[in-house]
Amino acid sequence: MSAFTLAACGSKSGDSGKTLHWEDSAEISTLDPSKVTDVVGFNQLNNVTEGLYRLGKDSKITPGLATKTTVSKDGLTYTFTLRKDAKWSNGDKVTAKDFVYSWQRTVNPKTGSQYAYLFSGIKNADAIMEGKKSVSELGVKADGDYKLVVTLDKKIPYFKLLMGFPLFFPQNQKVVEKYGSKYGTASKYFVYDGPFKQEGWTGSNLSWKLVKNDDYWDKKAVKLDKITYQVVKDSNTGYNLYQSGKLDGALLSAEQTKQLKGQKNYTVFHESTTFYLQYNQTKEEFKNANIRKAISLAINRKDYLKVLGGENTAATSVTPVGLTKVNGKDFQSIVSDKTDMTYNKAKAKELFNKGLQELGKDKLEFAILTDDTDGAKKSVEALQSQLKEAFGDKVTVNTQTVPFKTRLSRSTSGDFDVVLSAWGADFADPISFLDLFTSNNEQNNGKWSNAEYDKLIAASKNASSASDRWSDLEKAEKILLQDQGVTPLYYRNQAWMVNDKVKGIIYNTAGANLNFKDTYIAK
Repeated sequence: MSAFTLAACGSKSGDSGKTLHWEDSAEISTLDPSKVTDVVGFNQLNNVTEGLYRLGKDSKITPGLATKTTVSKDGLTYTFTLRKDAKWSNGDKVTAKDFVYSWQRTVNPKTGSQYAYLFSGIKNADAIMEGKKSVSELGVKADGDYKLVVTLDKKIPYFKLLMGFPLFFPQNQKVVEKYGSKYGTASKYFVYDGPFKQEGWTGSNLSWKLVKNDDYWDKKAVKLDKITYQVVKDSNTGYNLYQSGKLDGALLSAEQTKQLKGQKNYTVFHESTTFYLQYNQTKEEFKNANIRKAISLAINRKDYLKVLGGENTAATSVTPVGLTKVNGKDFQSIVSDKTDMTYNKAKAKELFNKGLQELGKDKLEFAILTDDTDGAKKSVEALQSQLKEAFGDKVTVNTQTVPFKTRLSRSTSGDFDVVLSAWGADFADPISFLDLFTSNNEQNNGKWSNAEYDKLIAASKNASSASDRWSDLEKAEKILLQDQGVTPLYYRNQAWMVNDKVKGIIYNTAGANLNFKDTYIAK
């Protein structure tokens, strides 16, 4: 999912220990499960809606709406028995039909979901997304109100993990049709079946709250009455609120990390998130592989990370460190490409000049698009400085800083030269990253295209053995890196100061990160 900076904050004010005050550094784009693409939206949905499963600690599957799961011997049919006490916040029962409707809506080309590709492997999903079959032919059926039957075209190794991701959660058809184009654009244009309900988000404001959902089937397990949110884009503001006791946690800036590392309540949250440059390859200059490779080699990631500070680490792959292991070895270490992502100024200049010659240009001017947060601004300024230092008068790098929501929409529409992008794993498997860069993927905003890469990703989904699948994924990522289809910069880890009275936050490196169902404030 598209990612940017998040911070956690709790309150020690007089709310009977049942209110958590939380800081986000980016605004909500939408609550529509079929259309959300970013970490902010998915984290909201993870707490106000619920699907077949919830992701517990370490991305372990825990019960949600499914009380029983049976799998056929060939691994192609899943039958889920749903609990009968689940309700929507409008009083409607949550039924198997809500899942059928939700999934059909997402794969319907008319919906325009950028995430529909994750349904690939469910029977007929690909043909439906290509407009060749009706949505009614999708391999999902309701057997009465409380049995959901899912049929696959092929085994999906990570299928159960997908079921814990909000994209696969149910939607109430009556509510979707009632609100039409307004659905999911504000708190009041949505309906909830999770531990909390959202209130007060109007679609553009920077503060809202989650309140305990009394219609939730497991409400007795929910300890918080309320979570208040405010968008804070300046880390100094957040930390000042933390110091004054108005917040229980704050995401730290580079300077704050240096000062506070090792102190009590200093906490590092590890993520499966990679930041990278995405080039608009509908533009001739960025179709040129030598230009892309030159930019990568001109970036001294070690110095770049000194500017960013924090707990981030330099990237030598798209798949981040610690996402998954293959025969006991980290997949990232298998695909790591230090040749194309280790600072080499001389080689960078050589390739840049070669690229300019191929383009028939003397110099290049372009802009890097990013978010308007403090960290994002520092990031692009550091890149701007390094590229100028490497290429001198032959390059002019401008910066464009915009709100997170605007950056997402401009990325989707192709309104950029180069964009500082980030992707967090939707589930703990390399395909969550590598699928993005196939030629026809809706998330491939830069439009990089490589036929051999596409073949390998397709082959990985039809591999007859795990070893063949891993081999296909390894070869694919190495092609992506050698061609610098995108330029990985760093893997994000977040440094926080968190009051130790805040207990029970489940933070996962992959999928929707934050699960507040069991969170409480200790006395």
